[in-house]
Amino acid sequence: MLRRLTPVLLTLLVVVLGITALAARPERDGPRRSADFVVLAGVAGLRWEDVDPQRTPTLWRMAEEGSIGSLSVRSAHRPTCPVDGWLTLGAGNFAAWNGVRHAGGCPTTAVTVEQPDGIGANLPQQQSVVGYNQDRLPWGAVPGSLSESVRCSVAVGPGAAVAAARPFGRVDRYASALPRDPRALLGSCVLSIVDLGTVTGADPAARQEAARRADEQLARVLAARPPRSLVLVAGISDTDETSRLHVAVADGPGWERGWLTSASTGREGYLQLADLAPTALAALGRPMPERLFLGRPAQSVPGRPDDLPAAIAAPADADREAGAQRRVAGWFFALLAAAQVALAVAVLPLLRRARRLAGPHGPVPVSPRVVRVVELLLIAAALAVPAALLADAVPWWRGDHAGLYFAVVTALLTVGATAAVRFTPGYARTLGPLGAVAGLATLVVGADVFTGARLQLNGVVGYSALQGGRYAGLGTVGLGIFLAGALLSAGWLAQRVRRGWRPAVMVLVGGVAVVVVGSPYLGADSIGAIALTAGVSVAAAISTGGWLTVSRLVWATMAGLAVTIGFAVVDLRRPEYERGSLGRFLAALGDGTGGLTVHRSSSANFETLVNSPLTVIALAGAALVFLALLQPWGGLMRLFGIYPAIRAAMAGTAVAAGIGGLLGGVALDVAGAAGALVVPMAALAALRVLDHSTDRTQPVAGRPWDDAAGDLPAGDPPDVPAGGAAGAPDIGDGPDDDAAAPVPPQARRASTGATVR
Repeated sequence: MLRRLTPVLLTLLVVVLGITALAARPERDGPRRSADFVVLAGVAGLRWEDVDPQRTPTLWRMAEEGSIGSLSVRSAHRPTCPVDGWLTLGAGNFAAWNGVRHAGGCPTTAVTVEQPDGIGANLPQQQSVVGYNQDRLPWGAVPGSLSESVRCSVAVGPGAAVAAARPFGRVDRYASALPRDPRALLGSCVLSIVDLGTVTGADPAARQEAARRADEQLARVLAARPPRSLVLVAGISDTDETSRLHVAVADGPGWERGWLTSASTGREGYLQLADLAPTALAALGRPMPERLFLGRPAQSVPGRPDDLPAAIAAPADADREAGAQRRVAGWFFALLAAAQVALAVAVLPLLRRARRLAGPHGPVPVSPRVVRVVELLLIAAALAVPAALLADAVPWWRGDHAGLYFAVVTALLTVGATAAVRFTPGYARTLGPLGAVAGLATLVVGADVFTGARLQLNGVVGYSALQGGRYAGLGTVGLGIFLAGALLSAGWLAQRVRRGWRPAVMVLVGGVAVVVVGSPYLGADSIGAIALTAGVSVAAAISTGGWLTVSRLVWATMAGLAVTIGFAVVDLRRPEYERGSLGRFLAALGDGTGGLTVHRSSSANFETLVNSPLTVIALAGAALVFLALLQPWGGLMRLFGIYPAIRAAMAGTAVAAGIGGLLGGVALDVAGAAGALVVPMAALAALRVLDHSTDRTQPVAGRPWDDAAGDLPAGDPPDVPAGGAAGAPDIGDGPDDDAAAPVPPQARRASTGATVR
């Protein structure tokens, strides 16, 4: 009865841990009305480095009294040119202008603004722009959704007219420039959008002059602002092919001296351009067109330093880091892919010659020194990504040679981590390096997640705020490393206990990992948590040995589906502004807009598959596994037969990485990051198993290998130290191996005794 109930209990435990992780949410107040009027003032290209108390005193005082943040100006095109930024502001969604774009910068798109009656205006191109966003782009944006949500709106300047134009092209109130006294104009409608100009170019003097002129215009707006109004100032777009983070300032009742954030970023001090439209409607207490908006209302949270220069230094430094990350990440992953492929090629001859035959004839063994060097290189390759993550603890991006500094720091950390693994107790065991590397990688990523994922934000192996995909929690690479490290660690631990306890160990360690990945306080990745649940279920099902039978697959599938359905039910019961990605997707399916989400996911999968260096790592790792390691001479099948818990961990990693990448819209990136850790360790363990394929041991008197006695089960022979015949073998990875009597070295290759298969 206990054996029959065990899979049921383990499945329930996985489900409870998964739903607990995903269901818990921080308590947040919903958006509340805080103003009678909202003024959105945009300055294309304005960055925090352009703000100082001498040249921009108005903006400086406004930032001192209000809330500030870094604005990610993501739109449907990259880079976000000024006209794209104004469109995205008015759509509350990722939109773009339907003009011809040339490589090398933003086009000088001339927006035609007609004024037939002298009060409002008309944009004759607006309907074609709406059609382009609806039919050609995957976001379903409707330019003009913000102005459609209020009774009337005011636009000042051509950029503001683009944002304020309704879908059919009408602008309710329009002025090409601020009048001498803009008080009456700004008070005529509850929503006003003002174009304060553009700050562009690399010349510091020119940027300072443009920022000074925009500040003068802002001073006139603040002097004429209506009573009880919220003023939002935003660096609305980029101005060339270089993407940057921009200024975001909110000043009004309830926005005093804090950091700006929103549910779309989940990170204090960060805001998206698409968040400005829902923020304006929330402040006015107006209902939002949820089907059209992708942004979420912003709010002010405490924790900002009282010293404004220190507070501004944080977003300015984040802008420098994000800019450097974009340049460095490409060549880092390219070099990593090249190193992984080179190591895969170098390991092939070692695998062919690692197995020593019992007779006098056979391949000449590779020099032990060469084998040791290759083992250290494999360990270094597996630890390269965790080392690159730790490198972001050092401000390498502040120097003139940021890429060189990052390379030096990462190399030093990789060497140090490799040395730590090399001198770890138990390194000589077959699974010693695998367990140490998996544990170290899990510890590095887990520590970063528990401390707010600060190393992943704008990190080379993390995620960039410029991309606008993620701002908090686990990124794609972090998810791949963490799930691979957690499952390998669980397999390493499970292999050291009795066969009957192995599924429990896999579930306990994997369940904790699911909580870390899925909790909104930590990893904040519901898709990753669901994928990891499936991987843990598969690993637990086959951790005792045997094949993935139909019954085991059914239990694993039930666990994954139960977590997914349970979380979906909980997520759909939340208010719309608190729902996660799964809840928003299911709600979209209910109202008929889920096809856009599927289309975006499939497009993102294809784009990532074609352009990402991690695809090369995933494919190279798969080729090494299937064409070499899983061959009769490759050693991996022998490793799996001796250590079934390691086989289970690797199978669970493959399942979790595949599901996480596919559902997350990142194709093989999660699998590539996981493979960068798993494949080198699989090759190293296979080399060691092959090296001992002809070893012999004699049975110990009174110590039969009996599963009921608590030792390794049949088919799980004793582990032996690396290095061949120069020492006595260790008796297993079982719980009682220290109590076993060592076998004399001269007996290792006796013709009798149990064969290490």
